[in-house]
Amino acid sequence: MKTSASGTSVGERSTKEDAAWGRSVKGRTVKGRAVRGPSTRIALAAALVLGLAAGPLAVPAFAAGAPAPAASAPAAFRGPDAEALRAALAGLPDAEATAASIRVGGKGRWHGTAGVRSLSSGAPALENARFRAGSTTKVVTAALVLQLAAEGRIDLSAPVETYLPGLLPSDTFTEPVTVRHLLTYTSGIQAGRSWGNTVEDEYPHRFGTITPEEVVATGIARGPAFTAGTRQQYNNINYTVLGMLIEKVTGERYADRAAARIFRPLGMRDTSFPQGPDPRLRGPHNRGYQLMRGQLVDVTEWNMSDRWAAGDMISTTADLERFLVALFRGRVVPEPQLREMFTLPGVPGATRSAGLERFVINGRVVWGKSGARPGYQTGMAATRDLSRTVVFSANSTDAKGDEAGRIAQRFGFPAFNR
Repeated sequence: MKTSASGTSVGERSTKEDAAWGRSVKGRTVKGRAVRGPSTRIALAAALVLGLAAGPLAVPAFAAGAPAPAASAPAAFRGPDAEALRAALAGLPDAEATAASIRVGGKGRWHGTAGVRSLSSGAPALENARFRAGSTTKVVTAALVLQLAAEGRIDLSAPVETYLPGLLPSDTFTEPVTVRHLLTYTSGIQAGRSWGNTVEDEYPHRFGTITPEEVVATGIARGPAFTAGTRQQYNNINYTVLGMLIEKVTGERYADRAAARIFRPLGMRDTSFPQGPDPRLRGPHNRGYQLMRGQLVDVTEWNMSDRWAAGDMISTTADLERFLVALFRGRVVPEPQLREMFTLPGVPGATRSAGLERFVINGRVVWGKSGARPGYQTGMAATRDLSRTVVFSANSTDAKGDEAGRIAQRFGFPAFNR
């Protein structure tokens, strides 16, 4: 395990994916956790040698359910809990993940990397590996929309039809769906076409293409799940429509706008979007694996273009940390639009704002976002005052399934221990 530190620390689908984090957070105080022992790792390695073949779906991990009630004002943060953070990385690869990297900032810094670059070579995991960032893409999309709102080019209260006429037929969507409804997952638009509901379903189609336009058209054809503004339901399609809106308002490709307005100004040199349906993860990266039918399958190559503005970004922990800090400091989205990212909609049980999610860990209110693609799971979160930040990436063996909450608890929660 490679570790380093500075400051006060001495160094070393649909809703399912995001629901995992919330189930883990709710009502708990989380401390450092032990990881599985050598016998598990040996069994995992053996399974890999026998079963390295080739995996599937899409879902985040940081959230869901009403946030736990905040405790009385917690004590100020001290330096990062290095012992718990080291424990999280100890023993990789194991049954939960083949590699992981954690970056903690704020009052004291800590970062560490452990695991292997690939199971076949056994080479050490790369410290600043690129990975599929999944639904953390949505924070970038929300920021672009809010930038355009600050410039007077988008009115968040205006109907989507103002910018994309004919998209939402009035005989089906009888109540107007606004841009803010999309940002806060309160639009009622249903999920569109996909290759299936599980990684196993999607795996045979991993090189196939479903266009974002097809995703949106099939979702809209199903009619609204509820009247806009009455409920909150997390899904990708809201942010796919926002990607279309960004392109219509700017007259340029979504990926180009993200690069010009966010990635380049912030120095996010290792963050990008694939070229259309390109299934490769270009640049230095750790291989991703998914446990399917008892075997670990290499799922690194995968066409994620249908996720687009909702989940197709490739990044690194260092770049996401840079983005998170700049965003919270108001360097990406100006006030008053930035307040949209820290304001929940007035609907029952809402936990998500424009791009972010609110939850409570150890009595502290934290805002963040998670993301997951087959073989890759990530999360980024911070207190509003940036006294503590965390970004983690894990090569989870079940990034889209039940392991998601355990991965967040293992690699993300220790950042908020003290």
